[in-house]
Amino acid sequence: MDIPTRLPTLFLSHGSPMLALEDSPAGRFLDSLGQQLPWPRAIVIASAHFMTDRPMVGGHHKPHTVHDFGGFPPPLYQIRYPAPGQPRLAEQIAARLSDAGLNAKLRDNHGLDHGVWVPLRRMYPQADIPVVPLSVMPYGTAAQHYAVGQALAALRDEGILVIGSGGFVHNLGDLDWSRREAPMPSWAADFSAWMHEKLAAGDREALLDWHDRAPNARHAHPTVEHLMPLFVALGAAGDAPTARTIHRSHEMGSLALDAFAFD
Repeated sequence: MDIPTRLPTLFLSHGSPMLALEDSPAGRFLDSLGQQLPWPRAIVIASAHFMTDRPMVGGHHKPHTVHDFGGFPPPLYQIRYPAPGQPRLAEQIAARLSDAGLNAKLRDNHGLDHGVWVPLRRMYPQADIPVVPLSVMPYGTAAQHYAVGQALAALRDEGILVIGSGGFVHNLGDLDWSRREAPMPSWAADFSAWMHEKLAAGDREALLDWHDRAPNARHAHPTVEHLMPLFVALGAAGDAPTARTIHRSHEMGSLALDAFAFD
């Protein structure tokens, strides 16, 4: 991955919480990703698991690790990701969002859910980069999340890495839980191919209308919160960014773990 003068923005698929522990193509990709980027002075990460009715920013100075899942092996619940927060930056982000008319709010006691710490633990295992979590709106549109990203576009030039953490194809009800190496079904492959095509072409109009235009959109995302971080990352990259696919893999059939850099 080329190292740009400015930080790119990223969309990462965080998959199952077991991504934190298991050896997998997606895990190995994340292990090397942090070393390939300029070192950020802070990370702002929009997580599919931080869901609110309006943009919300976590401002705790020492955010706790949240194990927001059940039924996994005990070692997963013992993991802590003790990255510091940065309350001042969180306040500035909330102010930028509010100045853009987005009615943002600061939540000063918010922790780091697994959409945050699973990828960051593999990218930056030393946990010494300040992290500011950002919410998504499960009933919001792609355009609304793109606007959230646009309000934060200047962060790229301030040494701050903006990440959207979600899932490229995310329908837990259709996973083949018995076969990790199951082939991707056609409905998921067609949706993925359409998204890749529009991202590569920079077709923002089509992407923002993905729910009506993409094949099998509702099947790929019965609920939208795992795709919305992509639009935050896309908006935060500035005007007419180039989308680069930096990882492609899938698990259990349709759990697509694709990742993108926008610069």
